[in-house]
Amino acid sequence: MNGFKEFKGTLRRLTCLALAGCTALSLSLTAFADEPYESYNYDNWDEAIPSQVGYTVERTVTGEDMGLERLSTQGDSLYYSDDASASLSEAKDIYAFNDEELWIADTGNNRILRLNSDLEVTGRYYGVIGESQLDTVATSEDGTESLFNEPQGLFVMTSPTTGLQTVYIADYSNSRVVRAYVKSDTELVLEQEFVQPTEALYTSQTFNPTKVLVDYAENVYAVVKSVNTGSVQFSSDGSFTGFFGANRVEVTASVIAQNLWRKIASNEQISGMSRNVPVEYANFDIDDDGFIYTVTEVSTDTDAVKKVNPAGYNIWDNSVGDEYTFGDNTTAVYDTATKTTYSTKLTDIAVDSDGLINVLDYETGRIFQYDRLCNLICIFGTKTSAADQRGSFSSPNAVDTLQDKVLVIDGSQTRNDLTVFVKTKFGESLHEAFALFDEGLYVEAASYWEEVIKCDGGYTYAHIGLGKADLKNGDYASAMERFEIANDKDDYDKAFEYYREEWLQNNFTGIAVVVIIIVVLLFARWILKRRGIKIFKRKKKKKEAQ
Repeated sequence: MNGFKEFKGTLRRLTCLALAGCTALSLSLTAFADEPYESYNYDNWDEAIPSQVGYTVERTVTGEDMGLERLSTQGDSLYYSDDASASLSEAKDIYAFNDEELWIADTGNNRILRLNSDLEVTGRYYGVIGESQLDTVATSEDGTESLFNEPQGLFVMTSPTTGLQTVYIADYSNSRVVRAYVKSDTELVLEQEFVQPTEALYTSQTFNPTKVLVDYAENVYAVVKSVNTGSVQFSSDGSFTGFFGANRVEVTASVIAQNLWRKIASNEQISGMSRNVPVEYANFDIDDDGFIYTVTEVSTDTDAVKKVNPAGYNIWDNSVGDEYTFGDNTTAVYDTATKTTYSTKLTDIAVDSDGLINVLDYETGRIFQYDRLCNLICIFGTKTSAADQRGSFSSPNAVDTLQDKVLVIDGSQTRNDLTVFVKTKFGESLHEAFALFDEGLYVEAASYWEEVIKCDGGYTYAHIGLGKADLKNGDYASAMERFEIANDKDDYDKAFEYYREEWLQNNFTGIAVVVIIIVVLLFARWILKRRGIKIFKRKKKKKEAQ
């Protein structure tokens, strides 16, 4: 019996793979031809299956496309110098402001760029007006500006205090985070510097901030290289207030063994042991509700991606029984297009106004998009050394969303460009379906799930979504079929329970009549037996001759 069940389960999985492969191949040949990678998704068995592309490349934007030659054109309002570079150089970060502007940390050129929604340059900033409190910060020739030195992160907001457009910049090699308001297309005015804390709690010998974000109370959080106790937190006035949201140490066999050994080892032996410390996270983002999302580049199952509440605790905690996975489900991924094996290295995260979560994997060049409940929606992008393949990257450093588009900045020497992804028809159906699904509007989402099924017959959540719609409509038999296809055991059990109750209700009269008849017959048989009346006489077998 167990062997039959295993065979049945394998057959279902093969059927799903066949459905997914056929629909993806027949409906997305054009899309695959445009992209340098094969799109895939994961089923409920955590196995990669072919899928339609949710996003496709609209265009790639270079410095020339942005109009950066304006910075070296005399007479232009954005003119800086005759030798100002017209290309990006090792850009480390991007930030979309109010779905109207895109800001770029052009790290190699020591400048910050501002682009409009058409991705054309409208502002450039090489420093901030005002004197730095750090003697090591270089100034402009006229002494009015303190110049940036490898700015690696930025955050833009409208200050709730002043009402001005305010920019926070992680000025890496200047060992500071600056807060400045936008005075013009070429001038930022320094308001506050956040520098290395002098308190004993801060034990690092350096202060090199790589990323920065700000909450609604204007508290500043900085990811600092070599600091693994969480982001460094400052109040609005520049005072150090502690650390926020530290990663936990991943519990492995070696960690457990070392902790046990420490209990019985001598001081000399303990001093020779390696320390088990949490790893620092690489990047973060903040959503409209004030929750901070972090990503860690080191391949780990512990705190790879976190949603941190104001108290600093991870809401997505697998240790309490829930399961959250991000990135590829395997430790090593073989890309058939590039014929290369990669390991996951999550480097950036962007949460849009609809709650969609985009996680960028540096090693694979893939963007993993999730809904607000951490359900995987789609995967797109790839990594390659070729410089002319659309939708692929050499050094994908940052991801963000502008309106309904997903943008990725590539900071490699061969590219230094910005890739713009737009939703396909399949992606639009997915987003509509998930938006309604997450709100519990299962019936309203059904038509969109049907569109998804037309494009990808093996898309797991489409079957789950349709199953929940059937459940809501009282079609329990159909719901059971949907949940069985998706291998959704919990919902299948729920549908079966409702189906059983409905069947009992619909057939109660017939069941009651049968039960009554059986009881009457048994009672009559008992009465007759007590009176010595035999209904059936058994024939005695003749004894065999001995």
